[in-house]
Amino acid sequence: MEYRRADGRRADELRPLKFTRAVNKYAEGSCLIEQGDTRVLCTASVEDRAPAWLRDSGQGWVTGEYGMLPRATSERVQRPWRAPESRSAEIQRLIGRALRAVVDLESLGERTLTLDCDVLQADGGTRTASITGAFVALVDALEWMRQNNLLKNRNPVTDQVVAVSAGVVQGYDLLDLCYAEDSTAVADMNVVMTSRGEIVEVQVTAEGVPISRQRFDSLLRLAEKGIQEIVVKQREALLGGSSGAAQG
Repeated sequence: MEYRRADGRRADELRPLKFTRAVNKYAEGSCLIEQGDTRVLCTASVEDRAPAWLRDSGQGWVTGEYGMLPRATSERVQRPWRAPESRSAEIQRLIGRALRAVVDLESLGERTLTLDCDVLQADGGTRTASITGAFVALVDALEWMRQNNLLKNRNPVTDQVVAVSAGVVQGYDLLDLCYAEDSTAVADMNVVMTSRGEIVEVQVTAEGVPISRQRFDSLLRLAEKGIQEIVVKQREALLGGSSGAAQG
């Protein structure tokens, strides 16, 4: 018997996914990603300097920042006035690693691209949606750089990168968990992959009891299926309509 989820999806079905580009008039690249009821605003900013440790290297840098607005969840959360709390800091590092995996940093020159991922509404999968949406904003920022003659003579993007969650709920392997599913999952996995199927990162956590290698492999296959579907939608978003590049 096939497991039917509260929202009517099949176990291996993604939530509705939508990309809206050029949602910020000031940012060099921007994208609003909507994945089910999760909404994340991703903006890309280009700074004409590299971090201190890359000075005089001729190499640029790509990094991310992540945070939730106070009413992104059912109860208000405090703004992090100083350093981000540990969860946000860990997600920021994940976003940066994911994007740097598909960017030729030398082609940027000594510049920094910062991807700000602000969660407007959270219903599970905010880190994975941030990565998927941030890539779209990044591509538009790079196009702005190209139009303004700020790139060396090669395409900095080596591949697409997307991410998705999977988990075990009531004994079933489910793709793209919403919050109600994620909060009751006995195991959850976040997978970051390229369009060629290369793994950037896999995060998996078991709650209560360990999971078997067979279950791990099953979740990874499920996530890979979802990722290939997201790759298509992400590519369609990048090919359709105008970019979010600000005018230089």
